[in-house]
Amino acid sequence: MLKSILAALVVAFTFSSFAAHAGPGGKFYDPETKQWVTYGPSYGGKSPVKRKKVRYESKYKPGTIVVDTGERRLYRIMEGGKAMRYGIGVGKTGFQWGGTHRITRKAEWPGWTPPPQMRARERAKGRILPAHMPGGPNNPLGARALYIGSTLYRVHGTNQPWTIGSAVSSGCIRLANEDVIHLYKSVNVGDRIVVKR
Repeated sequence: MLKSILAALVVAFTFSSFAAHAGPGGKFYDPETKQWVTYGPSYGGKSPVKRKKVRYESKYKPGTIVVDTGERRLYRIMEGGKAMRYGIGVGKTGFQWGGTHRITRKAEWPGWTPPPQMRARERAKGRILPAHMPGGPNNPLGARALYIGSTLYRVHGTNQPWTIGSAVSSGCIRLANEDVIHLYKSVNVGDRIVVKR
């Protein structure tokens, strides 16, 4: 009993320490997924990790999601010229895109069905992707997904948190699991999303 209490205190202390100072190369304990997360290098000298409320003057209405792929940041527009800013992973060269859509669906621990083009592309490299993978900690879509219009793209979590801040995806927007969980809670189906290339 005493051992389990001490273990819980160590986890709580470690979480509070790292939660406040999570950064590139640091570890972060995510209590919702009960996993340790290690982050990769920063992009342009900025931490890709730390979500933060920032000043953000824009023409977009509160509730809009603005994805700046060049900056590798996602902004959730708030009242009063502010936004919640998140670090993201974006599409690799040849897979970046832009446009304005609506969030058409939300899913917790989504299943992953790789599109046929992706399966063929990976097969040519000698890697066989599953036709479908159920949701869970090993799933590439991570803890939450926001589906973008009628496209194949999503804003989603990841089982590879070290890729945040990099251009690595097939066009989807990746967030660390704790960040996508935080964002997910504030987003409604029908909210506007603007992806700036």
